[in-house]
Amino acid sequence: MSISVRKPFQRSFVATLGARLREPRRFLQVVAGARQVGKTTVVEQVLDGADMPSVFVSADEPTLHDAAWLAAQWERARLLARESVERGAVLALDEVQKIPGWSETVKRLWDEDTHSRLPLKVLLLGSAPLLVQHGLTESLAGRFEMLYLPHWSFGEMRTAFGFSLEQYLYFGAFPGAAPLIEDPERWRRYVLDALIEPTIARDVLLMTRVDKPALLRRLFELGCRYSGQVLSYTKMLGQLHDAGNTTTLAHYLALLAGAGLLMGIPKYAGTAVRQRGSSPKLQVLNTALMAALSGLTPDQARADRTFWGRLTESAVGAHLVNAAAAGTGEVFYWREGNREVDFVLRAARSVVAIEVKSGRAPDSLPGLAAFAEAFRPTRTLLVGGDGAPVEEFLLKPVEHWAQA
Repeated sequence: MSISVRKPFQRSFVATLGARLREPRRFLQVVAGARQVGKTTVVEQVLDGADMPSVFVSADEPTLHDAAWLAAQWERARLLARESVERGAVLALDEVQKIPGWSETVKRLWDEDTHSRLPLKVLLLGSAPLLVQHGLTESLAGRFEMLYLPHWSFGEMRTAFGFSLEQYLYFGAFPGAAPLIEDPERWRRYVLDALIEPTIARDVLLMTRVDKPALLRRLFELGCRYSGQVLSYTKMLGQLHDAGNTTTLAHYLALLAGAGLLMGIPKYAGTAVRQRGSSPKLQVLNTALMAALSGLTPDQARADRTFWGRLTESAVGAHLVNAAAAGTGEVFYWREGNREVDFVLRAARSVVAIEVKSGRAPDSLPGLAAFAEAFRPTRTLLVGGDGAPVEEFLLKPVEHWAQA
């Protein structure tokens, strides 16, 4: 399956990376993102079109790879670089975070090549962004550039697979699962067994210290069930029937966010202290996670107005937070008393308050009005109902809505 149709982000990424490969100077480029967003396929696509020798290897295999294996692959690429001094060579290491001590080894080898002026360009790919970032900040500060690939957008799924809005809301944005949507139960098993389970078991539990793995799994399920709702950590512990502490829960939520599954959106309050101490708004990064765990068929999901409303709001939220992860601003929610704004987008000098309605909007929107009076945002925006159509909102890049 070719995913060269991805746009606008992936097409821009292919062009940018291709141009960089043609530059004479060396670089250490890190490409991070959740499982099944196309990192491997895209990089292979770019390398196939590059007029220079390359080595592409993956650490995501049953056999255990260590620092010696990494060094051996690096040496393979060095030989190519020495044979092609004018053009240089490329080394691409996939799932690099699975190699113990990878960042220290990469630092040593990269610095050796810098000293010898070897024209070797290096691409590091990782499916657990939080873990990749941890290794980078520890050992490779000042040596790399980060590029984050988010989950696919509605426009990308529509272009590649002909998804309608209803299909996107329910089946979400995993390209590998898209060919299975005509058999919803098979699609569901694929999402649960081939996407969710490997991400939790291999990208989180095996790569990070987690003292209560059962609690982390239940937290993920709770987050999918309550996506779009504000829930305090204390209430989460009550729902999870666990006597743990809220710090542990916040840490596990950060791990799930780093794996591209679920995050807690902070409250917008104008001060960083209050934002950090606020109850999070649970938000899936891909609505396929909600639908698969719900057990509802597409027809049952559409008939359940409450669930469909949460899918719609979560799709809007995922559109915003995935763009934010790729560098387009920050996303919050706002609540004061019984007045609430679903999402607050802060990008550069713009602040946009966004309310989502899956049905007809009420005659008044007290949350938006109260937020506008308190913070004077660049604009307030209603998505769905009598406002901007959900389809239009999801098809346009977030930058469009954040323009001052």
